[in-house]
Amino acid sequence: MAAAAATPDYLFNLRNLFYLGAYGAAINSSDLPNLSPDEAIERDSLVYRSYIALGSHQLVINEIDSSAATPLQAVKLLALYLASPDDKESTITSLKEWLADPAIGNNPILRLIAGTIFLHEQDYNEALKHTNVGGTMELHALNVQIFLKMNRSDYAEKQLRAMQQVDEDHTLTQLASAWFNLAVGGSKIQESYLIFQDLSEKYQMTSLIANGKAVCCIHMGNFDEAETLLLEAQSKDAKDPETLANLIVCALHLGKPTSRLLSQLKLSHPDHILVKRASSAEESFDRAIQSVA
Repeated sequence: MAAAAATPDYLFNLRNLFYLGAYGAAINSSDLPNLSPDEAIERDSLVYRSYIALGSHQLVINEIDSSAATPLQAVKLLALYLASPDDKESTITSLKEWLADPAIGNNPILRLIAGTIFLHEQDYNEALKHTNVGGTMELHALNVQIFLKMNRSDYAEKQLRAMQQVDEDHTLTQLASAWFNLAVGGSKIQESYLIFQDLSEKYQMTSLIANGKAVCCIHMGNFDEAETLLLEAQSKDAKDPETLANLIVCALHLGKPTSRLLSQLKLSHPDHILVKRASSAEESFDRAIQSVA
């Protein structure tokens, strides 16, 4: 008896665009026919997450109502969390209640959103409670990020190996490899650069890929190339915080002024770690001046 034909993966391109940071393209290519109900929910979750990545939090909040499926409700929680910095606690309380519900608590998208929110909170142990068992490539990739944030490259490498066993050529596996190599440093930086280069040639140059290549260039001391890549990224998204932060680093190394870039970053992302470090340095300098005045 002949083996049944493999079911086509209608969402492959949409997922790939999202993973690579091509959020506008993901939204524009989401009108897909022949989707099953589960595929339609996954499609909608990717589209709404793309809107969140573009900063359109309120659109997501307005469009996802209380009758929506659990994955979409989880995505709405992420939008609420990011849209309301002063009301994060109530969102986190709701998230914990959902995670404790045996009927929905193990939903992969809910666990992914939980990991993302707790990663934002820098509560890495809480994030891992919900992501560490894996189950999807996105959860494995998020685990790599969490472990790297914890400076546990040994655990990050185990997650990466698990991804490679599932699909070594998967876009998320390639991205996770690049993140891991950047964290390890040394000769691995060149390997990261080649991964980002390959992704940009195979698919398209996005702000995410340009930033990845630029960070590799910064580590290798190629600040002019890094600046060129970051200016290209900035032309795609003028308010992207990582682009602005990396441009500031480049400008410092190239002896160029940084005040305008830092002002842009402060206005658009006042909680960014570079803004906090700059403010802390300014306060320390002011105290030092006062102590000798």
